[in-house]
Amino acid sequence: MQPPLENESIALVFTLSGLNETMGNRFVFFSLTALYYLLIVLCNVTIIYTVISQKRLHEPMYVFICNLCINGLFGTAGFYPKFMYDLLSQYHVISYAGCLIQIFVIYSSVLCDFSTLTVMAYDRYVAICKPLEYHSIMTNQRVLECILFCWLSPFFCMCVGVVLTSRLKLCGSIIEKLYCENWSVVKLSCVSTIVNNVIGYVIIIIYFGHAVLIFCSYIHLIGKCRKSKEGKHKFIQTCVPHLLALLNVTVALLFDVLYTRYGSKNLPQDLRNFMALEFLLIPPILNPLIYGLNLTRLRKQVMGVFFKTKVEISD
Repeated sequence: MQPPLENESIALVFTLSGLNETMGNRFVFFSLTALYYLLIVLCNVTIIYTVISQKRLHEPMYVFICNLCINGLFGTAGFYPKFMYDLLSQYHVISYAGCLIQIFVIYSSVLCDFSTLTVMAYDRYVAICKPLEYHSIMTNQRVLECILFCWLSPFFCMCVGVVLTSRLKLCGSIIEKLYCENWSVVKLSCVSTIVNNVIGYVIIIIYFGHAVLIFCSYIHLIGKCRKSKEGKHKFIQTCVPHLLALLNVTVALLFDVLYTRYGSKNLPQDLRNFMALEFLLIPPILNPLIYGLNLTRLRKQVMGVFFKTKVEISD
């Protein structure tokens, strides 16, 4: 354990050591990262613009997809700009306040993914199981309440986590990752972290509980959809992409949680970096592609945005 640092909560600067072994190829990594981040932004902005600009997409399902893409931009903005700066910098440091902000942005975004996928599951349940009541249940007010739930509950959880972390007295300043992560900062504490551990596991259980709830509801939907050909088509068209997105973000976050707490330092640095970045690499690009390519109406509208004179838009 490193010796205590003075004025921990005021002047502490963290060193991000995850890039130390890969700086020989930093310009290659910078170019690839810049292109990939540009692709993420392009795909998500395209879906957002299409949903907002096309009135026939102003339905709950497409509004939630739009929210998922906005959240993707929010989360990646907390990582990629700083990461690209570090690739070109000799020193990989981040201020105490900057570290806490990065923790809040990245992980509230991940939790918002779960919340959004949860309300999307509710929307699909109503659409398939109660089609005649759908519009009376999924009103504009209900959609607004769902959107607020998607953002406010993760913000509250991460505010609690960040505040608890900020009260810790730290005895170190080296974070062995490419970005700030709550557990990595907590491990630097000189004092008891029992409260942080308990709250952290409570949040993890709550949001993995979201995933279990969604999977269970979809098992019910599968049984419901088997009774009709139209139901099968609706399930495959709208629910399968949702399940893929849910499986993607669940595995990615589980990967990060297990690696952060129980990962071995004997693994190669490049492999550890990929394991830590999986949920920042895959979901932000996969979500817009899954929905943009699979949902027929959304795909046609996207094509209409780019090729207005070549593609005829129809329901």
